[in-house]
Formats: sequence, C-alpha cells, structure tokens
Amino acid sequence: MPVNRSWTEPPDGTTIYIADNGVHADIIMPVEAQGLDWSRVVPRSDMRAAEGQWIAFGSGEKRVYLDTPTWWDIRPRTIWSALVGGRRVMHVEYVASPFYAAREIRLRPEEYRRLWAAIRADFVLDRRGRPQRIDHPGYGPDDAFYRANGKASAIRTCNAVAADWLRLAGVKTSLWPPFVNGLTWRYRRT
Repeated sequence: MPVNRSWTEPPDGTTIYIADNGVHADIIMPVEAQGLDWSRVVPRSDMRAAEGQWIAFGSGEKRVYLDTPTWWDIRPRTIWSALVGGRRVMHVEYVASPFYAAREIRLRPEEYRRLWAAIRADFVLDRRGRPQRIDHPGYGPDDAFYRANGKASAIRTCNAVAADWLRLAGVKTSLWPPFVNGLTWRYRRT
C-alpha cells in the first residue's frame, strides 16, 4: 500500500540510491549536497579510512548487525532479538561510488533536506549533540555503528525504517515493507 501517492520524481534534483543485498536496504546519499554535509555529523575520523564522497545509511537490530558479520554467524538468540524487539543501531559507511546500488531516486531540494533530517533524527546524540558511536570495529575501514532511537523488530525492520525515511521526505513509498522487495520495486533501476 503506497503512501505519498501523488509524489512524482522531478526531472532535476539530487539523486540518492537504495542498495539492496536481497534482505536489507541502505540509503546512499552524497556526503555534501543541498548545503548539508554528513561529514560534520558523522566524522570520517570515526572510521579507520573513510574517503568516499557518498555515504550509506542502514538501520537494524543491534545483535544482527554487531554479532553476525555473515549470515552463517546468525544464532537463535539473534533471531529472537530481531523478531521481538532488540535495540536498534545505525550502520554508516562512506563509499566511493553508489553504483553498486539497485535503485535510484531523484529528489527535489526540500525532499532531500527532509530525508537528511529524518535520518539525522534517528541517531541517539551525546551531550555535545553528536551521534553516539558504538565501540565496534565495523565490517571494514569505511564504516561504523551508532546508537539509534527506538527498537528493531519483525514489525520495525530495516526496510520499514528506510521506507519511513522516504515517507518523511515526501517520496512515494510502501506503507510497511518488511522485506526489501516491498521497498525497492517502486524506484528506477540504476
């Protein structure tokens, strides 16, 4: 079921991407666009070697992200946390190019700013107003994990969170896409 039904993609604007690994979606945005700079929010120094001009955001249950670097590492306790509601975290990765992504969406300036604000609002902030980084090595040199507001569950999946970000931006999206295909099918292939 769609939300923001009247939305249409503009002929010009800022392009964002949706990466899809068959299970999980990330939103990929330029590090700097529309006067907004992600490197001031999520500093490159939080990672070991973040150099890309694009930045990917995903959200999910803490144990799934931190304790299962591969699907072979998943355990019953991890599955239970993901289903009934565990702590939610943000995964942030600087990437060289968004062209590994499955879909792309062009946004008007105000839509881009609302998307940026929606993602920013999901971070738990410290006393200085910075996202709270989790002490975890990440999956590689360009990524880090951060505390996120709320819980992740079978209802509030990673894909449902990505759809919420797009909904808040004003983009036509699915009301509740628990699976990645329910989110990505609406948008142009890259």
